[in-house]
Amino acid sequence: MCGICGFVKHHQEVNEADALIVKRMNSKLFHRGPDAQDIHLFDQVALGFSRLSIIGLENGMQPMYNEDETLVLICNGEIFNYIELKEQLIIRGHTFRTNSDVEVILHLYEEQGMGFLNQLNGQFAFSIYDRRKKTMFCARDQMGIIPLFYTVVNNTFIFGSEIKAILEHPLVVREVDLTALDQIFTFAGLISPRTMFKNISSLENGCYLRVDETGEVAKTEYWDLIFPEGEVVMNGKAESWYVDQLEQLFDKAIQLRLRADVPSGLYLSGGLDSSMIAMKMKQLAPEVTKDAFSIDFIDARHSESHYQKLIAKESNTRLNQKTFFADDIVEKLQLSIYHSECPIKETYNTASLSLSEAVRAKGIKVILSGEGADEFFAGYVGYRFDKMREANFIENQASTAEKDLRKTVWGDENFFYEKNFLEFDVIKKRLYSKAIRDDFDVINCLNHQLINRERIQKLDVLNKRAYIDYKIRLVDHLVSDHGDRMALANSVEVRYPFLDKDLIEFSTRIPSSLKLNDFTEKYILKQMASRFVPKEVYEREKFHFIAPGSSFLLRKNIDYVEHLLSYETIKKQGYFDPDEIERLKKLYRQDGFTINEPYESDLLIVVLTFGIFLDHFFN
Repeated sequence: MCGICGFVKHHQEVNEADALIVKRMNSKLFHRGPDAQDIHLFDQVALGFSRLSIIGLENGMQPMYNEDETLVLICNGEIFNYIELKEQLIIRGHTFRTNSDVEVILHLYEEQGMGFLNQLNGQFAFSIYDRRKKTMFCARDQMGIIPLFYTVVNNTFIFGSEIKAILEHPLVVREVDLTALDQIFTFAGLISPRTMFKNISSLENGCYLRVDETGEVAKTEYWDLIFPEGEVVMNGKAESWYVDQLEQLFDKAIQLRLRADVPSGLYLSGGLDSSMIAMKMKQLAPEVTKDAFSIDFIDARHSESHYQKLIAKESNTRLNQKTFFADDIVEKLQLSIYHSECPIKETYNTASLSLSEAVRAKGIKVILSGEGADEFFAGYVGYRFDKMREANFIENQASTAEKDLRKTVWGDENFFYEKNFLEFDVIKKRLYSKAIRDDFDVINCLNHQLINRERIQKLDVLNKRAYIDYKIRLVDHLVSDHGDRMALANSVEVRYPFLDKDLIEFSTRIPSSLKLNDFTEKYILKQMASRFVPKEVYEREKFHFIAPGSSFLLRKNIDYVEHLLSYETIKKQGYFDPDEIERLKKLYRQDGFTINEPYESDLLIVVLTFGIFLDHFFN
């Protein structure tokens, strides 16, 4: 993992002033790459690189060149199958200068242009400049694990691993994107290509950009999650065949993600997914003792300590438990917003920040984590509810207008996703200031395309939800602002075996009945886990941790919380109705007040963290 940034000035050579600009941009990425920093200027291009050394420790510094120095590469991330790719490239006559995994990108581009991307099994965002064609290419990995942001101003293409680097360029004007704010209220978080900054875009997963010598920017989708049409069935194969194939891919995914020239460890929650990784790591390398890192909570209702200790013992890992107190949210909330560069709907990012802090304190740079299993193996309650609605166990109640809206958003009037949107529109309108209410139809995220609806029209309901969860919840929230940002804040790289490209592509061909079986979520994963995970873990009910939210913070009488939610501050900012915020504050402060997650949203935590966001980036 690293931080990358830079810009291309079309029709103008870079100069000494540009060196200072890209140096400032690069300095904002120091946390992503504290081991070495460098900038490089040539022709019309300025590049910045901050390195977190993981593979090719001695000679893997970037920018990196091909043999005749006509191609220049900066890459954030890892190419896990680089050994196999490198062997093939050497046979075909290529010469390598480094031991770095990312050098394969240069040589694959030499042969195939950008047609090579789906040969990469990894997590990456890179920029490659072709000096012969005077063209820059920027790409983001298939699952969007690594972020990449960009903007075009005054014929200058500007990009970076984080928006805070882009904001250092003097041409960039800061303006809030209100539709992005509405996305956060409505869904789990931001959805690419939107960011919280108008005219700054997030490159979508599985896409690349081509910036030609005239400054024209073209975007190409090279990969997406494609499910077969209709219900996926067994096709004469036994259940055990699917379990065997999945386990082989899981083994390979973990083996690839253990490739590093530095120590690695894992996050261990005590749930099924992280326990599978821990036990499989022991099975694949029984002689190696790894460090496992867990968050424990002082409140016994939230603690998973028993299961964490059980798996640590069974997997022969050294358990590093960090007790997370509710007051830690107060301490870390502002820092978590600085790194995520957006408001958030819940405070769990602070626990993730604390966890990566513990990893870094132990001197470990690489961590394996279990994200992705819920989205692709029917791990959320919504998958059960879909099946119940199909079986008429529960009624799919919706007005004609609500059905029309669902048809517009998802292409399916019967598909229910988390809430009735028209009812929630009423709540949002009350929350926004009069000026925003007057333009509500313009900023309402439901009036803007969220996903490619054509991709889900002929899918069974389980795969339809999986595709939407992957686009709406996983890419830009769980593995970007929650995963990448909270880990790299402390210079830690997180790797996700369940998001292995080959494993995910196989998951699309697994019958729906093996993902949700008689209302048993993640059935096939549990069948696989039964081969190597203690029964006490794979048979336990899914544990849902809800982090303390704005109600808790309001009762603590914290100065910055009181200030940011004060009538005067809200009125001055002009985004929300101060009277409605006062009403919610009174409600949220009541003894016994709770929010029924996931059906109700913590509205005030979004308002509060939006205020923190404004303080960081607009004041």
